Amino acid sequence: MMNDDSAVLRLPAEWEQQDGILLAWPHEDTDWAYMIDEVTTCFTEIVKTIAEEEKVVVAAPDVEIPRRCLEDAGVDMDNVILVTVPTNDTWARDFGPISLIGEDTVSFCDFKFNAWGLKFAADKDNLITRRLFEKGVIRGGYCNCLGFVLEGGSIESDGAGTLLTTSECLLSPNRNGEMSKEDIESYLIDRFNLKKVLWLDYGYLAGDDTDSHVDTLARLAPDNTIIYVGCDDASDEHYESLQAMKRQLMEMTTPCGDRFNLVELPMPDAVYDEDGLRLPATYANFLITNRSVLMPSYGQPKKDFLASQILKIAFPDREIKPIDCRALIKQHGSLHCVTMQLPEDTLPI
Repeated sequence: MMNDDSAVLRLPAEWEQQDGILLAWPHEDTDWAYMIDEVTTCFTEIVKTIAEEEKVVVAAPDVEIPRRCLEDAGVDMDNVILVTVPTNDTWARDFGPISLIGEDTVSFCDFKFNAWGLKFAADKDNLITRRLFEKGVIRGGYCNCLGFVLEGGSIESDGAGTLLTTSECLLSPNRNGEMSKEDIESYLIDRFNLKKVLWLDYGYLAGDDTDSHVDTLARLAPDNTIIYVGCDDASDEHYESLQAMKRQLMEMTTPCGDRFNLVELPMPDAVYDEDGLRLPATYANFLITNRSVLMPSYGQPKKDFLASQILKIAFPDREIKPIDCRALIKQHGSLHCVTMQLPEDTLPI
């Protein structure tokens, strides 16, 4: 059944109740091939942690590979749903379904994924949402939005009509280049039934392939709060841009005209690849689950601990669970990038 009932639906916040989380398993035909064991360890830890409290949908071309890894690690397999689908890569945040919810309705928006502005192959990943729907893995309405390029990591919702995004990403000419900023904002407001779109014009991370996805820079949180990456080191290449982002965040207001409560996360110490290029390590790329916040850590005890304590301020009712994501940033992403939440009443019991 095809469904386009977005007029009565809203874009939920990530901290609302979920049925589970979607991931796509790394395999030998992805860019992870040269470090498959290392990244498999990271994915296994992510799935194991999530499965302690909710379901995990794991998509893979050969589901026996993740099955063996997860069973060997003692993962609660009753909370794991394995689904066979072809994949190009593992960035479920950006090709996964974007959910709209109503009082008794869920609709999955299937936007076009073109690998962050035609940077990489995406022919298989762009079909994953439809394939999950056709296989009955996710339940609800299917909304074909393939005429518009949009990645989940490029938007943040408070569940009450406010959306936060970045102009660098959404105005990229290789996404929806035929549309003006006004056109794109109007589309988002209509599609998601928004009251306000907040545009960040500053902020970037070295090594980022996404054109400044907002989920690496600033995140919405309960009680009109924005958690953002700060930088106080004037010698750091991010200093000027992140200071400008901070000033812009300080001027932003809710639909009611109130200022946001701002919570600043530290910038991790610089992490470099084998060629000496800086990698996009960020604590803002956390995942909110029903009872926890899974926070990426980078083998930096003082910074990792500080970030976890700051997140606890924004999420006092959730446990902060650090997960070592040094493997993930080697391919220029982190924890939030490889996950996509699925709202309640959308997965098989």
